[in-house]
Amino acid sequence: MKINCIIVDDEPLARKGIAEYAAEIDFLEVKAECENSLEANKILNLQKIDLIFLDIQMPKMTGIDFLKTLRERPMIIFTTAYSDYALQGYELDVLDYLVKPISFERFLKAVNKAKEFQELKSSNNLAALANSEYFFVRCDNNFEKIFYNDLLFAEALTNYVVLQTKTRKFVSYLTFKSVEDYLPADTFIKVHKSFIVSISKIDKIVGNEIKIGVLSIPISRNLKDEVMDKVVNRKLLKR
Repeated sequence: MKINCIIVDDEPLARKGIAEYAAEIDFLEVKAECENSLEANKILNLQKIDLIFLDIQMPKMTGIDFLKTLRERPMIIFTTAYSDYALQGYELDVLDYLVKPISFERFLKAVNKAKEFQELKSSNNLAALANSEYFFVRCDNNFEKIFYNDLLFAEALTNYVVLQTKTRKFVSYLTFKSVEDYLPADTFIKVHKSFIVSISKIDKIVGNEIKIGVLSIPISRNLKDEVMDKVVNRKLLKR
């Protein structure tokens, strides 16, 4: 599986060094070398890019500011002479953070991580969902396996999503919409603008709240009828 990448750096020697490293890696294909974020933006509008090697300190727009403008983000590996931005980089969910001068060993470690992440994304496609027992999410710098049968609910939390299982809470940099689209509709139901619940884990419904053990989850007024129909009415034992 090829990973299409671009190099974004205002220093010609830095671009050349990364390009030479990339040429040694069989699964990397450099599509363009860009001097600034504006050039990179043009490339992203023309073709699908999987990975960006992105410098931070550049004229016109920093790499961090450029990253914030992207609606759909490829994998990002920061390449910078400054270690001060490491924490901010991880808050932006970058894949890795390489401090110049970059050794080949460190470069290889970063791109192997990109390859692993790309393979995980490919394996977790919707077509395979019906036959899958689990999925992966990225939490900090780890890829965490979550079994569908263990998942109690998903909760929107600003720019993150909380995935609560029977034993653990996972916080991942995801959109709530992507989680809603990914979870199978026959076993999970959206009960509130900020909550998706596993139907089989619901213990009872009290008023406008769902109870899962000691946990209480609100039901939106506009979703109440749908929740009652799908969760209760279809399974209600009647006289």
